Amino acid sequence: MKGLTDYVLAPLTFVGAINWGLIGIFGFDLVAWLFGPATMVSNIIYAIIGIAAVVWLILMFIDRPLK
Repeated sequence: MKGLTDYVLAPLTFVGAINWGLIGIFGFDLVAWLFGPATMVSNIIYAIIGIAAVVWLILMFIDRPLK
């Protein structure tokens, strides 16, 4: 699972975090700018990034060693 986390989930989550930072600070939505606002492609990208973040969060709790 380390490869999935390092090469897929982490970059997608970072892209989502950068996008939210841009929205919060500048009011600029990078995904909407690249793919168009409220298009099917934008919605799919938002969904993929959201799913990646949730899976990464779950894997962080599963992969933690028990004390």
